Order: sequence, then structure tokens, then C-alpha cells
Amino acid sequence: MTGPRGAPPADTAREGRLGRWRDQTLALGWLVLVWNLLWGEINLANIIGGLLVGGAVLLFFPLPSVTFGGRLRPVALLSFACRFVVELVTASLHIARIAVQPGYRPRGAIIAVQLRVRTDLNLALTAEAVSLVPGTLILKVDRVPGVLYLHVLDTHGPADLALARNRTLEVERRLVRAVGGADELRLVESDAAEKGTS
Repeated sequence: MTGPRGAPPADTAREGRLGRWRDQTLALGWLVLVWNLLWGEINLANIIGGLLVGGAVLLFFPLPSVTFGGRLRPVALLSFACRFVVELVTASLHIARIAVQPGYRPRGAIIAVQLRVRTDLNLALTAEAVSLVPGTLILKVDRVPGVLYLHVLDTHGPADLALARNRTLEVERRLVRAVGGADELRLVESDAAEKGTS
């Protein structure tokens, strides 16, 4: 049912406004946290400064609306965090070995990875999680088809490229299991099952 002259009903408009306010509040909270982390100390002055800077950023550079339509699953989120720390340490040790190995010249490659869930939130989270691990760097995100272009360090052949691609898709799957919606979860789990049987 619509309001006068085809306008959306008041309840829908109110929910839309509340959703925008919620998203802006969450974005401001993250910006304040990042501001405090950049200063290396959480105190009242940094919180106020973060609120001012974050408010200015959101006012003058409005972010596109990215709504959270998933469900937070604490056990899967904890599993993602633990696995992420393990990958972070393993990749750091690998990069350190490359750095100190005399005469070794690692070969890099650029690969394209087609994600299964093409929402802006999934693209951003997956790209961030992948690029935080040493040895991989996001070069470009093609938003419409949902493709990440990665630079991968120390590749020796097609098997290493396939491994890097599968590792990226596994990061996406773990993220969707932690914070994705039911439809997104079915999509990544059914794709993983198909690959397992092929």
C-alpha cells in the first residue's frame, strides 16, 4: 500500500530513515575507532577528535549506502578470526624467509577471482581480509561482476595460481558463514560442495 500520490507508506519511509541513521552511526563508530588506533591511544581528546573528523568525512564525503542484511554468527566469526590469525602468521613467516634467502627472486602474478556473493559489503570485507595477509595485494575491484584482481607473490606455476584463487574464495566463504545472509550462505556452501565433488 502506498501513501498519497504513490509515495511509500510512512512505516517504510521511517524504516528507511532509521536504517540510514543506523548505518551512519556504525560508520562513525568505525571511523572514531580507526582515528584512535592511528593516534595509538584511546582518550577523551582522541574520541572527540575522531567524532569531529568522522562527522566531517561523512558529511562532505557521503559513503554509498551499504546495508547489513546478514546475520552475525559468533562461533563462525570466532573461527574466521582464528583462521585469519594463523594465515597472517604463516604468510608473514613465508615473506620473512623470502626476504632473507640470499639470491632468491620471487615471481609475482596477477589473478582475477570471481566472487560468488556480489554485494558491496562482501566485496569490501573479502578484499580487506585478503589484502591484510602478506604476499597478496588487491589491485582492483570490479564492482558490477564482483571480480577481485590480486597481485600474488612467490608463484611458481598454475598450481600456485589456483591455490591463491581457492584461498580467496575460502576467505569469502568463511566471511559469509560469519556475517552473511541465508541466501548468501547457501550460495557459497553449494558452490563449495560442487567443487568438492568435481
